Parts: sequence; structure tokens; C-alpha cells
Amino acid sequence: MLIKVKRRSEASPSEITPQGVYLDRRRFLRLGAGSAVTAAALAGGLLEPAWAGTKLSKVIKGPYNAKDELTPYESVTSYNNFYEFGTDKEDPSRLAGSLKPRPWRVVVDGEVAKPGTFDIDDLIRPYAVQERIYRLRCVEAWSMVIPWDGFPLSDLLKRFEPTSRAKYVRFETLYDPKQFPGQNRTVLDWPYVEGLRIDEAMNPLTLLAVGLYGEVLPNQDGAPLRLVVPWKYGFKSIKSIVKISLVEEMPLNTWAKTAPREYGFYANVNPHVDHPRWSQARERRIGDFFKRETLMFNGYADEVASLYTGMDLRKFF
Repeated sequence: MLIKVKRRSEASPSEITPQGVYLDRRRFLRLGAGSAVTAAALAGGLLEPAWAGTKLSKVIKGPYNAKDELTPYESVTSYNNFYEFGTDKEDPSRLAGSLKPRPWRVVVDGEVAKPGTFDIDDLIRPYAVQERIYRLRCVEAWSMVIPWDGFPLSDLLKRFEPTSRAKYVRFETLYDPKQFPGQNRTVLDWPYVEGLRIDEAMNPLTLLAVGLYGEVLPNQDGAPLRLVVPWKYGFKSIKSIVKISLVEEMPLNTWAKTAPREYGFYANVNPHVDHPRWSQARERRIGDFFKRETLMFNGYADEVASLYTGMDLRKFF
């Protein structure tokens, strides 16, 4: 009989540090492994743990799940557009430790009957978290397929009772150069702002994400709360949201303000409208060698094309 002798370099499963603790080990050390704060954070229920990598509990299977092969977790969390951390794709994962996703407050205001400022956990606790597998398309002709965990934006907006004057929803990212080192540069006009038409915001595809792959959303992917609008280019899916305003006038979103010839308000995936500096007709899925045809509305035409009936999608790009 052969007896395997464990080498010193081999660790038993009980000795392996959980992924969530490893990814946020600095915060773990600051709190103290035995502190009451740490115990409360781990035992707090559905969304209390703020540590990236912590498993979300009670996640249910949601609708609208793409059949595409998933992009590996490592790529989703290491190849990101998040200019608040830097302009290189690797900057967010490298620098994201500076962001503190708890405590976190979100303002809901504007044309609503019930405005207010809310702790992030109080804001999202009433909603069942769904897993939805969505394609995400970037204007640089690359794409990913990600299992997002979140809840419909419409559920949140209805709670605050939009008035009849609410025609658009304006979103704003946290402005704090200490947490977001990229905001020390003037590459964009901070804070980052995005917007949707109210019917786009109320579409059941539109998601507020709090996690991915069944885990708490990593900082570099927009913790603790981000938007996911799967039929639009990725820059519409604003990250690290601190303000949601329902407004009467179309908001001037950051990229339309910065480069209006290149980035329109609607940003619908349309392979027939090229970016001024590259074609949008084909895309490369992260991890693939060959490109594939870009689908109209990123493949969600059945769900959203009716929102744009009668619109010139070359003019309103």
C-alpha cells in the first residue's frame, strides 16, 4: 500500500484562507479577527458583508440568462474600465484596495414623493437578489459574459414613487480622490455621471448589481452598487453609485460631455454605427482569439427594440 506523505508546501483544505478574507485582508486586520465588528459583519445576513469575495446568501435564479459561455472570474475582476482608479485596464484591480465600500450612503432625490439619504444595506435589504447572466459590450470592441447578482432598478424606483415629471434617471459615482486615485487626474470631469430615460430605467432588464459570480461585488467592478444595462455599451453601467436623481431634463452624462462626437446619450449597441476611431461591427469576447459579429442591442432586441420605435438610431446614438 502506498502512503502519500504531504509535502510542507502542500496545504490541507482547512488551512486555506477563504478567498474573501484574502482579497480584503487589510480590512480584516484593521477590524481584528476576534472583534465584535467582524462577527457582526459576517453574521449580518443577506448583504451585510462588504468584503469582496464573500459569498452572497439566498441568491435566486433570475430571468434573461444568456446561454453564452461565462467569462472567467479572473478576467472579470482584472480587466476593467474604471477611470476612477486609472485609465489602464489593470489599474482598477491593482488600486482598488483604496475604496471602502462600507459605510456607504446613497441619496435618492428629485422628482419623487419619498426622497431621502439611505445606508446602502438599508436601501437594498428589501430586495431578493437574482443571478442574471448578461453580456456586457464595451466600445473598444471587446465583450464579456458575467453572472451578475442584483435586483431590478424598477423595484427601487417604484419604492420612492416617481412623479409625472420624472422623465430621466441621473446617476452619480462617489467623488473622493483619496479612495479613487484616478480622480486626481483631469482625464474626465468628476464625479462620473450617467443617465437613462425613465422607460429604459424601468425596463425589467435593467439591473442594480451588488455582486457577481455569487459573491459580493469587488471594488474594481463597482462596489458596493452599480448599474448593469446589458443592451448598452459598458460606459452606461455606472459604478459605485452614491446618488440617484429622477429629473425632468436629459442629464449630460460624463462621456457625452467629454467627447460628444464619440459617445451619445443613448449608447445602444448598434453594429451599424461605427465609433469614429473603430468599427463596432465585430467584437472579441475576452478569452477568444477570433472576433464575432456584433448583435443589435447586444442581442436583446426582443426585449428593448420597442423602446426606440420611430427613432433614428444613427442620430440618437
